[in-house]
Amino acid sequence: MGKSSNMQVFKIVALIYLSFIVSCKEAEKKVEEKKRPNFLFVLVDDQSPFDLNTYDSNSILETPTIGRLAQEGVVVEQARHMGSMNGAVCTPSRHMIMSGRTLWHLPPSAEFQKKTDAHEIDTQTIGAIFNNAGYKTMRTCKKGNSYPGANKQFSVVKDATKRGGTEESGSAWHAKQVLEYLEGRAQTKEDDPFFIYFGFSHPHDKRDGTPELLEKYGAVNHKDKNTLPALNEKQPQLPPNYLEAHPFHHGHPELRDEERVSGVWKNRDENTIRNELGREFACSENIDIQMNKVLKKLEAMGELDNTYIIYTADHGMAIGRHGLQGKQNLYEHTWRVPFIVKGPGIPSGKRVKGNMYLLDVLPTLCDLAGINAPKTVEGKSIVPVLKGEKEVVRDVMYGVYAGGTKPGMRTVKKGDWKLIKYDVLDGKVRETQLFNLAENPNEYLPEHGRLGEMETDLAEHPKYTDKLAEMEALLLEQMLAHDDPYRLWNQPQLK
Repeated sequence: MGKSSNMQVFKIVALIYLSFIVSCKEAEKKVEEKKRPNFLFVLVDDQSPFDLNTYDSNSILETPTIGRLAQEGVVVEQARHMGSMNGAVCTPSRHMIMSGRTLWHLPPSAEFQKKTDAHEIDTQTIGAIFNNAGYKTMRTCKKGNSYPGANKQFSVVKDATKRGGTEESGSAWHAKQVLEYLEGRAQTKEDDPFFIYFGFSHPHDKRDGTPELLEKYGAVNHKDKNTLPALNEKQPQLPPNYLEAHPFHHGHPELRDEERVSGVWKNRDENTIRNELGREFACSENIDIQMNKVLKKLEAMGELDNTYIIYTADHGMAIGRHGLQGKQNLYEHTWRVPFIVKGPGIPSGKRVKGNMYLLDVLPTLCDLAGINAPKTVEGKSIVPVLKGEKEVVRDVMYGVYAGGTKPGMRTVKKGDWKLIKYDVLDGKVRETQLFNLAENPNEYLPEHGRLGEMETDLAEHPKYTDKLAEMEALLLEQMLAHDDPYRLWNQPQLK
């Protein structure tokens, strides 16, 4: 064979080899793309972490699906919503989840719910970001009290408020929307990864649970203002920090959550609170049941192991704790939220501190998906905490309730210490509380009658004067850092 023939054979072999390499790389690329993780983001409406036995081992609420997520993933102990300038606390909370922005940097619709004009941040929210990254996006959740500009960014939207006790009127409806969406993907053999925002309308009132679950927790849908529901041994016991009344006014006159919740109204007696906790638990267990249906579907599709599952709530709830009923306060039962993450590369059975806000959700999701977070995001990814590289993402946490009379309530927490201040009702109520959460995790007040020196509000204890001054300074520092537009009575006033 001549030199030219040899050269020709060499070229042919080289071309074949090159084609093989390119084909392999393309095949690898396709496999890699198929391995991009899916996301199931579960958001419930009004749930204290202490309802769940994942956070309170004494809770009788049965949530095996959530418990399994905790066993197979990471539980964040210190997760909080930053607060609200609106009586509907869920509205700014959901704005923060969707946008990764801090409280005072949200679009106007966070405070003024009917002001829903398009805003530049709308297209920097979860649905739009994941659409642009090649994900198929779907959401189901309640209607109203949310972030309309962000909600409509999802490709498939199945929103409706479902707080009843039947399959069609309750939590099963939201699960049905997700199951039908997943079935559609299975039938069309959809390869692109998905992001599903799986929101529930419960356990927000009215807490009309299914008949069988209401019976399980000894609860009834009480409707007669002139009578009290009967006590039942199946009902949850009163919370340890229960009071018949809060020691001073919360500062929001005629607040719906404290005065007009069906079945509770202004009542704070044992019968009412235990019955309402039973209703709350009935609705929460049903959420657990519906989640299990979706997880089983993902498993049957072979998608479960490649799906990040995030479980959380928009904020907590009082339901008798401290003599309060609603979400318009800054005690731990309401300021904190449950937060559990399971998925590829996430350790199993781990509990972390975290010190995260719900506004950290978006950068965390982007980090897990390998997507660049928008420059508008102010939150922090908690992936380093989930993977054990850090204990917390911030040292200090700041909280607000300014939905009633102004300036409202403020809180700051650092380490074991927490300060809450109230400046409401045109100066008629000006109160300061100081807690050591290591010694007093239930934030007992003098009215609880506890015997331990630190199991009470320490704001007026002479031994803790220096700590009080330190926390007061820290609160002002946080208010300045977050562009809080108000000042409390004992702070330097705005000019």
